[in-house]
Amino acid sequence: MNTAPATHPAAAPSWTVGDVTVHRIDETPLPPATGPWLLPDATPDLVAAQDWLHPHFADDKGTLRIDSHSFAFTLGGLRILVDTGIGNGKQRANPAWHDLNTDYLYNLTAAGFPPDSIDLVILTHLHADHVGWNTRKADGDWVPTFARARYLTTRTEREFWAGHDMDEARAQMFRDSVIPVEEAGLLDLVGVPAQGADIVPGLRLLPTPGHTPGHVAVQLTSHGRTAVITGDCIHHPVQLAHPAIGACVDIDPQQSETSRRTLLASLAGTDTLVLGTHFAPPTAGHVAVHEGGYQLSPVHADTQ
Repeated sequence: MNTAPATHPAAAPSWTVGDVTVHRIDETPLPPATGPWLLPDATPDLVAAQDWLHPHFADDKGTLRIDSHSFAFTLGGLRILVDTGIGNGKQRANPAWHDLNTDYLYNLTAAGFPPDSIDLVILTHLHADHVGWNTRKADGDWVPTFARARYLTTRTEREFWAGHDMDEARAQMFRDSVIPVEEAGLLDLVGVPAQGADIVPGLRLLPTPGHTPGHVAVQLTSHGRTAVITGDCIHHPVQLAHPAIGACVDIDPQQSETSRRTLLASLAGTDTLVLGTHFAPPTAGHVAVHEGGYQLSPVHADTQ
């Protein structure tokens, strides 16, 4: 596993929310084929028609740009990581995720969050590209990467998968990235009612089911400023223009669309900073009403 890249990457992009600095921890861009597979209704013509998506979120041919990254910040003395990406050395059916060797842990450490400093890992849901760095290989075994941390997801999410007839690829993901955390006694399950659940002051989980039954977005509030980390309620900004576009892996497509529309309506016209879990740089922005739907007005990151 890499401990440092051959050449140091640029400083981690970050945004200020009140007195909290949110860092984007880059893992890897996903290949161009990801868009047509993940969001099949986001055709090149439909994407190209949304001028505001270019050049950041799509190219001039209508090819979507999609990334894998996490967000890290300190709040109330806790060092918090939201989602853990794909991970290194994981055996995955998706070739874009298979046996990666990225600089994720170096990037996390360079941003000021070495693995042994993390207090809380929030998992928006239990999909392979959100739980991969839960664990790392040590002496042939998968062990928790963040050994001092509590890992947190919703009770609804974990219980759904516990009762689900998984295919081998998903079962493998649970064996290498979820079960070792459970067996170490580090996984906490929380109930999230319709109004959301406060985890610590300034940090709330918002129920956004559909992509998975227990999916949540993460709301951060500090000194009158607010940010929302989308998770996979919104995979790509094209879904702002066309909220009916869903992902091929949504468990309940209708519920996913309802959650997306509800979240977007609550964000439109506000100064809430939206941080997309798979949004390519500039990654963040404000939601504005646009031509019967919405658009994202980018907010570019600071670098340190």
